[in-house]
Amino acid sequence: MLTSIQVRNFAIIDSLEIEFSAGMTVLTGETGAGKSILVDALGLVLGERGGSGLVRSGAKRAEFTAEFDLRNLAGAREWLAGQMLDMDDECNLRRVIGADGRSRAFINGNSVPLQSLKILGEMLLDIHGQHFHQSLGRSDIQRNLLDYFGGLSDLSVVTGNAFNDWKNLAEKLATLESANSDRSARLDLLRFQIGELDALDLQPDEYVELSQERGRLQNSGRLAEGINKALHHLYDADPGNAQSQLADSTQAIEILAALDDTLEPTLAILREVNIQVSEAADALRRYGDSLDMDPARQDQVEERLDAVSNISRKHRIEPEDIEALHQQLVEQFNDLQNAEERGTKLRKSVAEAEAGFRQSASRLSAGRKKAASAFSKAVTGAMSSLGMPGGVFSIALAPRDVKDPRGFGLDNIEYLISANPGQKPMPLAKVASGGELSRMSLAIQVISSDGSTIPTMVFDEVDSGVGGGVAEMVGLRLSELGQSRQVFCVTHLAQVASLGDNHFRITKLSDGKSTKTGITRLGDGERVEEIARMLGGVEITERTRDHAAEMLNSGRRNNKANVRA
Repeated sequence: MLTSIQVRNFAIIDSLEIEFSAGMTVLTGETGAGKSILVDALGLVLGERGGSGLVRSGAKRAEFTAEFDLRNLAGAREWLAGQMLDMDDECNLRRVIGADGRSRAFINGNSVPLQSLKILGEMLLDIHGQHFHQSLGRSDIQRNLLDYFGGLSDLSVVTGNAFNDWKNLAEKLATLESANSDRSARLDLLRFQIGELDALDLQPDEYVELSQERGRLQNSGRLAEGINKALHHLYDADPGNAQSQLADSTQAIEILAALDDTLEPTLAILREVNIQVSEAADALRRYGDSLDMDPARQDQVEERLDAVSNISRKHRIEPEDIEALHQQLVEQFNDLQNAEERGTKLRKSVAEAEAGFRQSASRLSAGRKKAASAFSKAVTGAMSSLGMPGGVFSIALAPRDVKDPRGFGLDNIEYLISANPGQKPMPLAKVASGGELSRMSLAIQVISSDGSTIPTMVFDEVDSGVGGGVAEMVGLRLSELGQSRQVFCVTHLAQVASLGDNHFRITKLSDGKSTKTGITRLGDGERVEEIARMLGGVEITERTRDHAAEMLNSGRRNNKANVRA
């Protein structure tokens, strides 16, 4: 479960640090106080996208840290261990977003990709947003909720991957078969191109070596003249060449070193220089002897370089890439020659991949059919307590055309609702009013959560659009859920807030120059005042306080009854 969260420099939050307990926690406050900012912060620390606009004005970065107790979460512990990120039974998630928009993520102090936060976050906490009902009419949302309720999410992913594998292989086969249509002409062209490259027979590094040799041949006169001049000064001039002068200097220092041994290091340097000058002169003579001033050789080199350049221009590549092109063309030629054999193997692979997808999709369809029946009964049962007595909820599963499968399987899924007795169930998005849709959304989210192993649920104003006795039933539903897992509920309804095990009040503070959001854990007396405010508005009377106190006492009795049950 979530044990604490720390937030720094986020939107209108300066600094916030809260510790949480088990059960149902409610968060309340005036409209515009920023009740949902805490939910947004949780989403960011669990890997949701965020930009520089989230950083508090004037701050360099926003920071988010959440700590979780994993003692009852074997799956999360195993994932962390597999990533070498485990830290006993605790988990610390951290997210930093800079004013420049750059983001960094950390798990237990280790820098990780943002995707790792998202993967782990999906095992730890589930957020149900206040605008969820607006997307409830979408077929992908309906399908995902059904799979979630039926414990079919993993099988759905496997089916999608199998579909992608099948389609990728089918595309390769189509490409191969298309190439076969002009196979003969392509083989002739490749045969000719390979023949040209075989005749050229360019050796590794030959082009570079020929280019260097051409440079030497074109400048052989200047090179020979320079070499002779250098040898003259070093060795051949008589008298006064560098070698003889060094020899005289060395001999003079040898005499002096006999008188003062501190000159020995200098003498050693001079002797070494004598050796190096002799070696340099020998190297220059060998280089001079190697200079080829034969015009015929220069013509041969130019012809060879022209042949290489012509081939490279023809294929629009650099001369250094000719060898790689040669290998590539040979591979293409061999592939085309063996295309029939490859096509047979590829057709077999495509058939096997399709069979694997359809087998997985059939299992998914069977699971969905079973889950749809249980899901429909559960939501229908909840509708009465949520102000729609006699209403019916059902899920219609229709098989797709076998020739038109999709990555999500072989089923078309549609949620149907009849909000009033005697009415035929119709598509949810077409017949439900705003209030009904909000209540349906809540029922579906709470019930779909029963099939989840996620220990912490966050409901962000999912009770909007309801009131009175229905609001109390909404609170009871959330309270029941809070007996088996940790529940957070951002609410504006006193009926819901009174049923919480823990209560936090969100406030907006302003000194006229800046605005900040604060959060306070409420004690019993403070809860009475907050519930009374939610009931009575601006003017709070003693009767309102008495009503609030009675609601809280009733909520405690209800929670105890749930625990005993």
